[in-house]
Amino acid sequence: MILQHRLKANSDRLDIELVKHYGNLPQVECYAGQQNQVFMNVLSNAIDALEESLANNQAQITSPTITIHTEQVDTDQIEIRIADNGLSIPESVRQRLFDPFFTTKPVGKGTGMGLSISYQIVTEKHGGSLSCTSEPGEGAEFKIRVPVRQEVSKNVAIGV
Repeated sequence: MILQHRLKANSDRLDIELVKHYGNLPQVECYAGQQNQVFMNVLSNAIDALEESLANNQAQITSPTITIHTEQVDTDQIEIRIADNGLSIPESVRQRLFDPFFTTKPVGKGTGMGLSISYQIVTEKHGGSLSCTSEPGEGAEFKIRVPVRQEVSKNVAIGV
């Protein structure tokens, strides 16, 4: 909802379609506010990538799309996949995506901390994993996996 205004068409670009494939998920023990920060960072980056693709005519995108899939992958884990159909991310960039202060954005547009912080939240705070796959001409997909239950559940809120 917070990013809804960035999905709407303006004088510079088309609408970005948001496709949701939500599976039936159990309640997940997590720090809900931190997980929401992860989703915001990944979604915001997907919107940025689509806007850049469209602005520079670097890809022949006629229908910019972000797709969100959620599913329970086994009794102990859920997975959230967020994909865009913008430009692909070269391997050399993917290797550094989660490094602190690494950014591909112009000066003043990004801090290089969003994905680094997201990686820490998912892996260190929740015992999960965060990865990115991208094939040339296919856009990029971020995969977030988190356990349904935390090892140390003290002070963990139920969310997601």
